[in-house]
Amino acid sequence: MNVLSLLAMVDSGGTVQQLADTFGVDWPHLVAQIVSFAIVCLVLQRYAYKPVLKILAERRQQIAQELADGEKIKAELARTEAEREEVLLQANREAAKLIEEARAAARRVQEQETQKAIAAAEQIIVKAREAAAQEHARMFVELKGEVGRLVLETASVVTGKILTAEDQRRLAEETARQLAPAA
Repeated sequence: MNVLSLLAMVDSGGTVQQLADTFGVDWPHLVAQIVSFAIVCLVLQRYAYKPVLKILAERRQQIAQELADGEKIKAELARTEAEREEVLLQANREAAKLIEEARAAARRVQEQETQKAIAAAEQIIVKAREAAAQEHARMFVELKGEVGRLVLETASVVTGKILTAEDQRRLAEETARQLAPAA
C-alpha cells in the first residue's frame, strides 16, 4: 500500500482512525518521519548508493580487464615458451652440426698427420737405405783396398821378392776385376 491510499482511508474515517488511535499514531509526526526518511533515501541514493555502484562497476570492469590481460599474458607466455623451445632445438641442431664438423675436421687432421708420419717414415727408410748403400760402397772400397794390400803382401811373401809399382798396380787391377762380379 502506498501513502496516498492510507491518507484516503484516514479521511473516510472509521476503522483506520480507530486503529491509529489504538496504537497511538501521531499523524503529523508520522508524515514528518516519512518525508525525512524519503529525503534521507534520496540523499543516500544520490551521494552514496550511486557512487558505490559506480565504483563497483569500475572495479568489475577493472577485474575483467585484468583477467583479459592475464589471459593475454598466458598466451604470450605460451608463445614465448614455444619460441624458446624452438630456439633450443635449433641451437641443439647447430651444436650437433658443429660437433660433427669438428669430428670430421679432427679425422681430416688425423689423416693428414698420419700421411705426414708415413711420408716421414718413408723418407727415413729411404735415407737409411741410401746411408746403408753408401756405407756398403765405402766398405767395399775399403775391402778392395785391404784385399789388394793383402794380396800384395801375400804375393810378395810367396814370391819372395819385392814387387815393383807396376806389378802392384797390375795385381790390384786383377783382384778388383775378380771381386767386381762378386759385388
